[in-house]
Amino acid sequence: MSLNSTPQSVRVHVGLFGKRNAGKSSIINAISNQDVAIVSDVAGTTTDPVFRPMEILPIGPCVLIDTAGLDDLGYLGQLRINKSLDILDKTDIGLVIVDSTLGVSKEDLEIINLLKEKNIPHILVLNKIDEIIDKNHIIKNAKSKVNCPITCVSSKTKEGIENLKDNIINSVNYESSNLQLVSDLIEEDDFIVLVIPIDKAAPKGRLILPQQQVIRDILDNCATAIMTKETTLKETLTNLNKKPSLVITDSQVFEQVSRDTPIDIPLTSFSILFARQKGDLDELIKGAASIENLKDGDKILIAEGCTHHKQDDDIGTFKIPNWLKKYTKKDLIFEYTSGVTFSDDITKYSLIIHCGACMMNRAAMMSRIEKAKNHNISIVNYGILIAYLKGILDRATYPVK
Repeated sequence: MSLNSTPQSVRVHVGLFGKRNAGKSSIINAISNQDVAIVSDVAGTTTDPVFRPMEILPIGPCVLIDTAGLDDLGYLGQLRINKSLDILDKTDIGLVIVDSTLGVSKEDLEIINLLKEKNIPHILVLNKIDEIIDKNHIIKNAKSKVNCPITCVSSKTKEGIENLKDNIINSVNYESSNLQLVSDLIEEDDFIVLVIPIDKAAPKGRLILPQQQVIRDILDNCATAIMTKETTLKETLTNLNKKPSLVITDSQVFEQVSRDTPIDIPLTSFSILFARQKGDLDELIKGAASIENLKDGDKILIAEGCTHHKQDDDIGTFKIPNWLKKYTKKDLIFEYTSGVTFSDDITKYSLIIHCGACMMNRAAMMSRIEKAKNHNISIVNYGILIAYLKGILDRATYPVK
C-alpha cells in the first residue's frame, strides 16, 4: 500500500500546538522538507486543523496536524481554539511549539497539562533558536517549567529538525500503534472466509475500508482470503477442500452466518476485530450487557466516526434501533452523531452505541471510551451489540478473546 493510499486511521497522529506565530506550520514544512503548509508573518494564518500525511521512518506513515494558535482572539478565535483542543482526542504524540524569543507562556503550560492528563507523550519544541544568543539560558528556563523532553530547532535553518524527528520516534507507543487486526489469529496457509453482503448500502464497485484492511492483513500473513456473500456461504464452505480457520462476517448478517457456519469453525465479525484493535474490547462487551437495564424513556446515542449517505435501512439509524427496541420491549429515544464530533454532553445518555471506528485512529476511539467510562455511561460497538442481541456474543468474541 503506497504512502498516499494509507488510511489516515492507521497513521500515527502527531499534533502541533502552540501560540500564533510560534512556527507550527514552518516546522511541518521543515520536518517534511516540503512547503506543504502555508506560512505567513500574519498571526492566525492557520484557522481550522490541517492534516498533513507524510512518512517518518521507522514509524512509517504519519499525519502531522497543524492547529490554530492557542492565544487566538475574539469569538471566532475561541471557536478556533476549541477546534485545536478537539485534536487532543486523536493525538498520539503532541508537539508544543514555543517561540524561543518569547519563552514558555501560560498557554503552552496549559496545553502541556492537558497532554499530561490524557497521558499523551509530548515534546516541548523551542523554535526560532537561530535568533537566540544564550541557548543554555533558554533551555534552563524551559526545564524549570516543564517535565518533558525539550528540543531546540530552527524551522528557518533546519537546525535540530533531525533531532526532533528522533524524539518523535522515541515517543511512539509501538505496542499501541501495532495492535493487530487479524494477523495474530491466523497462520500461514490458513483459509479465511469473509462474508460480505452486497446490498444497496454497499458502495458501488468497491469494498468498504474494514474489508480492505482485513484482506490486506490476511494476505500479508501468507494466508488465503475467500470472499462470499451470506447467500452463498453454505455452498462456499461445502466446496472448500480445507476447513477454514476463521469466518469473518459483516455484523448485519451475523444471525444467518452463525446458523450456516458449523460450530467447529471459529466465527467473528469485522466490527469485533476493530473493537479489539481500536478500542477496549472488555469495556465494549460489558456495555452490551447493560442493555438489560434500559428503561422506558432512556436516551441512546448512536455515534459514527464518519459521515455517509444514509439509506432507508441504514444500520445505525434504522436496523440497530429496531433490533434494540424489539429485544428490550422498551420505549427508547435515539439520538445520532457522526464525523469528527462526538457529543458535548453525554451525561443524558444511558448507553452509547458506536460504529466500528474504521475511519478513526485508536487514540480517538479510546478517548470516546474513556469519556464514557468517566461518566459511568455504558458504551458498546455495532458488532458486539448485534452479536449480543442475536444470542451469539460468546461465539463471536471467542476467537479474539
